[in-house]
Amino acid sequence: MSILTIIYITLAAIFALGFVFFTYFFRNKNLGRRTYFLGITRFLSIFTLLVLLINPKIKQIEFETVKPELVLAIDRSKSIENLEKSDSLRALVKRLKDNEALNERFNISAYNFGGEIDIETSDSLNMDINKTNIYNVVSQLNELYKTKPTSLILLSDGNSTYGQDYEFFKLDENIILSSVVVGDTATTFDISINALNVNKYAFLNNKFPVEIFLNYSGKETVNANFQLTAGSNILLSKTVNLNNENSSEIISTNLTANQLGTVIYEASITSTKNEKNLVNNRRKFAVEVIDERTNILLLTDISHPDLGALKKSIESNKQREVKLIDIDNFNFSELNDYQLVIIYQPNNKFNNVFKELNKQKTNRFIITGTKTDWNFLNSAQQYFLKNATSQAQDLFPIYNDNFLQYQFEDIGFIDFPPLEDSFGTLNVTTENSNILLYQNIEGIATQQALLSIFEEDNIKTGVLFGENLWKWRLENYRTRETFEQIDDFWSKFIQYLSSSKKRERLTYESESVYMENDDVEITSQFFDKNYVFSQSANLNISIRNLDSNETFDAQMLPSSNFYKVELNALSRGRYEFIIKEVISGIQKKGSFEVLEYNVEQQFSSANYDKMEYLAKSNSGQTYLLGEELKLIRDLTKDKRFVSVQKSREKTVPLIDWKYLLILLVLSLSAEWFTRKYFGLI
Repeated sequence: MSILTIIYITLAAIFALGFVFFTYFFRNKNLGRRTYFLGITRFLSIFTLLVLLINPKIKQIEFETVKPELVLAIDRSKSIENLEKSDSLRALVKRLKDNEALNERFNISAYNFGGEIDIETSDSLNMDINKTNIYNVVSQLNELYKTKPTSLILLSDGNSTYGQDYEFFKLDENIILSSVVVGDTATTFDISINALNVNKYAFLNNKFPVEIFLNYSGKETVNANFQLTAGSNILLSKTVNLNNENSSEIISTNLTANQLGTVIYEASITSTKNEKNLVNNRRKFAVEVIDERTNILLLTDISHPDLGALKKSIESNKQREVKLIDIDNFNFSELNDYQLVIIYQPNNKFNNVFKELNKQKTNRFIITGTKTDWNFLNSAQQYFLKNATSQAQDLFPIYNDNFLQYQFEDIGFIDFPPLEDSFGTLNVTTENSNILLYQNIEGIATQQALLSIFEEDNIKTGVLFGENLWKWRLENYRTRETFEQIDDFWSKFIQYLSSSKKRERLTYESESVYMENDDVEITSQFFDKNYVFSQSANLNISIRNLDSNETFDAQMLPSSNFYKVELNALSRGRYEFIIKEVISGIQKKGSFEVLEYNVEQQFSSANYDKMEYLAKSNSGQTYLLGEELKLIRDLTKDKRFVSVQKSREKTVPLIDWKYLLILLVLSLSAEWFTRKYFGLI
């Protein structure tokens, strides 16, 4: 409180005393208790009112004790149950959460995880999740607690079934990670098919490679018999010798795709020894044999990183092959060999290409940029015009969620870097335009197309108005550590452009084969008679297991510009489904097969080495499931985790202090009632 404020308060007290003196005491010869009582109440009223008018600031110091965090990350995957440690893990979690010493020292939080991470509740700790992604839970908790002193306890068997390898993950320096290994860490005799590499598609009468990775744990030398079969036919049989030093084997072979459709293969390995886990001795896989490959021509007159990026994205689908040719070296007689022609930044050298494409009614994909000859391109096609200048401009993408020609999802286009094109206004001269992405120019969302499809006279023309699409692919990998989303986006775009099928009112998308632990997702679109997407369609799907004849129905729910149904944990077998639009009666049939493979049943022991390395890398320790007392003792005695007392100084205006208002009301009321009682008013 400042000196000036103290002077004001002193003057207020003197003024209040003076006022009371001249009111009740000056020349008053009948002084009594009543006079003194009224004087005191009048003094309190006036002084309080003046203090409120002065409104001095009072400083308050508040103290707060901040505890460190204790975070439990609990593995809920089925592998814990397969190792027969579910009850022990649940009991350990309860004892840690209820321990008085730990609660006194830490703020305890618990999360469970499988594929994703969730807050743990008393009724959620069931080991029933078909996937384990340890890297995901460690990285997410690192982001959540990196600003706080935290002890992270990872309770898991260490068997991660998908995602990145967690072993070398480095957490923030504020977080100390310790691991509790759940499951048997002793080496048990086990032969397994550890991994399998095979292409999803193969072409009729072509050979395709298959790689099978065998793994062995044990001390004795064992002779095992490996077989690769298709139905009752044995395609490959081989004896492998495995021991402690030679604990793995890679079997590579080439198979012939001699029948169309989906072919189911099974790899198996057996031995005369008794194994605890036989589930991981067999592995089924499927290959879809097709009789046609989509050939795509990429024509250019310049060198650019876009060419390689686009080629890689398209060829990520093994059904497609891209041939990159310089326009000066192109033989026009080969044009019939391609289902789609990509024209990159055309100029007048492409004049004969456009004429031949129009003559043969071949679908095409045009990509423009700063090297595009816009005078030529404006005259070479009839869909759009652009008054371009030599100046370049940046064009950011905006996702159009009303695009209805086929199904694709927003993969984060708003965060993608801009494409670059010549400055100018784009004018579309046809109504047969379907825009996938709009342009955002200098922060202003426009209705101009960045990526669009034109359809006229049974010819599909896709146009991307900008170069540097290679940056999109790089950004997708930077944010998601995979090219899958951007490659899938271009794959669907190219598939639609290269297809010459007639449009149908009811369409669907599904895989032909799913693994037993995968979610089965089927999507569908329904169009009215004018081929406008119907948001009020009533789509039902009926699914029948052809092996057990079991049927069940489901409603397909709308999601953006399509309808979908998600089916969880279907049992292995062959399935047939019918999608029907109830009002119109239009329906579509399809089928898929669920193969036997539960990845969580592939493990016969915990992965102690990885859990230990992760803990050591992050200044923590590794414990076994029965060492809870040691864990609790170490946590309570660890000097790295101590409570911190924080002080916070607050400046509070006295006018906010409600007790002064109460005092003012009481003093005024007491004086008024006293004077009223004695007839002084």
